[in-house]
Amino acid sequence: MSAIFDCANELERERGLALAVAVLKRGGLAAFAADSSYALACDAFDRSAVAELLKAKGRDSRTPVSVLVPSATTVGGLVHQVTDTMTAVVEAFWPGDVTIVARSAGSLAWDLGDTGGTVSIRMPLAELAQDVLIRTGPLAVMSANRIGMPAPLSVAELVTGLGEIAELDVILDTGTLDQRAPSSIVDLTGERPRLLREGSVTADQLLVVLGDLEVLE
Repeated sequence: MSAIFDCANELERERGLALAVAVLKRGGLAAFAADSSYALACDAFDRSAVAELLKAKGRDSRTPVSVLVPSATTVGGLVHQVTDTMTAVVEAFWPGDVTIVARSAGSLAWDLGDTGGTVSIRMPLAELAQDVLIRTGPLAVMSANRIGMPAPLSVAELVTGLGEIAELDVILDTGTLDQRAPSSIVDLTGERPRLLREGSVTADQLLVVLGDLEVLE
């Protein structure tokens, strides 16, 4: 049975945060709001934990898993090269709703699914998510719902969307989220930036920063 903490209460918030951090560091799963929806999270460098994350989501290793980071400076240790374009996107839109796709650093011993040697990274805006990440470091994340179910905006929707969540150790409840578009995803692995998904940050906003952008139909 998952432990659910009402983070509107300061004492509950601190207790829940402490337990979530402990759970994540020992290879367990936690759920919390990551801006546009509630997300499942685990230690990005723990292969067994990532496998459990995919299992809870109803996916397998063919599905790529994204990574949340506590700060822009974390990116340098996760990617093959920090480019000027990457820096421009991060400085303009982080923390916030832009996910960057970059070549993964070859030295990292992680398994985030079928990523083709890339990694999708974002720094969330949500304060509680940041508080977790500051204490844990990079976390592998996926939206807390099964295939065919909407991304959950509340803990009630999370429980309904996942069904049996016995393997989910702790849930941090920050209330019902406002309906909003997901993050925009920008692929920075090639010579020309590509917009893989237009979310709450528009193509025009990205174009102002990037100067050039291929928009996939």
